[in-house]
Amino acid sequence: MKKTVSILVSLLCVCAGLDAQSTAQISGTVRDVTGAVVPAAEVKATQTATGAVRTATSGPSGDWVLPNLPIGPYKIEVSKEGFNTDVESGIVLQVDTNPTIDVALKVGAVSERVQVEANTTRVETQSSGVGQVVDNQRVAEMPLNGRNPLALVLLTGMASLPGNGAINNVRNYPTIVISIAGGQGGNSAMYLLDGAIHEDQYNNLALPLPFPDALQEFKVETSALPAQYGYHSGAVINAVTKSGANDFHGDLFEFLRNGDFNARDFFAAQRDTLKRNQFGGVLGGRIIRDKLFFFGGYQRTTQRSDPNSRTAFVPTPPIIAGSFTTAKAPCGERV
Repeated sequence: MKKTVSILVSLLCVCAGLDAQSTAQISGTVRDVTGAVVPAAEVKATQTATGAVRTATSGPSGDWVLPNLPIGPYKIEVSKEGFNTDVESGIVLQVDTNPTIDVALKVGAVSERVQVEANTTRVETQSSGVGQVVDNQRVAEMPLNGRNPLALVLLTGMASLPGNGAINNVRNYPTIVISIAGGQGGNSAMYLLDGAIHEDQYNNLALPLPFPDALQEFKVETSALPAQYGYHSGAVINAVTKSGANDFHGDLFEFLRNGDFNARDFFAAQRDTLKRNQFGGVLGGRIIRDKLFFFGGYQRTTQRSDPNSRTAFVPTPPIIAGSFTTAKAPCGERV
């Protein structure tokens, strides 16, 4: 019973943490059809997946902003007495984006609504950095050796593996050293997970990211980064985990790599003996509609292979005693 209560409390804490994510914002200006600004207009943003609602009011210059919004699909409603209500749907916020949505209200009754499908890509005008989002489709469907999402950072076109792509072996987990936009491989990039620093304090390299089925998306940003990313000068990798919604969603998976399925390397005497299984699943949904959600995932990796062959020289008893006379031999001859 105590174990069950502990699991439920942990899930509730996870839900609360996910609800507090701050990874995007929306801003814009409210005008009428003549171009004049409309102050004191009510702006309501609804996250369609969870039903969460945020509101703002346009200022004297018609400007409004909704910061600290969780990523996902949104619907924007702008209303003011004496004007039609404008509804912008199909807006999808990605990690660390700041789209601008300008609205032109038409004179009319408040009960009249103007529906706009905002499915087009919006220009990023707020951020001074240059970035690219690796969305959920690529995270989930791109083939990954070992299912390490950090390898997808190389898809951004400005990242590379310095030298031979050295791997950190100080810890008991592998960390890929990545150079972004010409920066140093180990100390120039900042890694964030759900808004918090996600780095190994020993060497400033990234800690392991969640497996692909639990990761929503991430953004790689470089060049003139905003001030909040001043910890490292080269780049920032901002990752976000999945969260629950009103609809239940999940999956089960297993990925198999077996040497029996591989062709023999031309220079090898036999095929490799690697046997790796990665299996698990994720599940997310609602506890209380529009208020409380949960999400959890599990992945296990089992790996087996024959050890590498090594040549060793066993010392004889005289050598152990300090006498190397038995080891002496003419050049080119074996003892």
